[in-house]
Amino acid sequence: MTAFDLGLEPKQLVGKTPWCIHPAEKVNHAMVVGGTKTPNLGKIMSLNPDIVLMDKEENPKEVYDLLKQNDIHVFVSEVTCPTHVPEMLESLGRELNLIVQAETLAQTCRSALERTLNAQKMWRTAPLIWHEPLMAVGPNRYSGALLSHVGFEVIDFEPDGNGYPEVSPNLMAAKGIELLLLTSEPHKFTMDEGESLIESMKHENIISHYRLINGEDLTWFGSRTVEALDNFSRLFQTLEMSNQTGR
Repeated sequence: MTAFDLGLEPKQLVGKTPWCIHPAEKVNHAMVVGGTKTPNLGKIMSLNPDIVLMDKEENPKEVYDLLKQNDIHVFVSEVTCPTHVPEMLESLGRELNLIVQAETLAQTCRSALERTLNAQKMWRTAPLIWHEPLMAVGPNRYSGALLSHVGFEVIDFEPDGNGYPEVSPNLMAAKGIELLLLTSEPHKFTMDEGESLIESMKHENIISHYRLINGEDLTWFGSRTVEALDNFSRLFQTLEMSNQTGR
């Protein structure tokens, strides 16, 4: 999605993962070369690409090493908070020779970061990304940092962990979680699951709530970051207004 928003022509995309789905009319023709964790080196090599786009967190280091050994040019993104996105966009734009569009998009992102920054943190929050086992994302990863940026107090359950801790209703209650944000991907949470979690977290001194959120807003960094910042900022404002009116 980001590459096309920078101005990449559809015919220039030759390979993709199964999760490269937007915009459908521009990606449907490309060969699926495996998942983010299980890319197929043979398929990638057969396409004779000029460049392979990878992400440090999502893609295996050994695949990067093999591509480099085979003289394949690789661009690796490393984004752990939304403030990293503008520079990433500019770097990718230089790699794809789409510099003007990249600078424009980067500036749009910087403006969104500025207008949505909220230093006054509220709502002790657990963004949940998986159900069995329950897994959250911490404030030191892009998704958690994105929510922190707009004002949510994202709780760090494991400060020395990998940023994706396993949690339980008892642990979340003990940490005083006031808000569960339940994503639509990689696990698509349901309202029934949300109600069940809230019921199992009941604590005499804490009233917890939940909201279902768009997983693409939460995890798809790049050109999607601007929309995500605005959407989560509006969600924060809505919750704040509800809290003030007692509803």
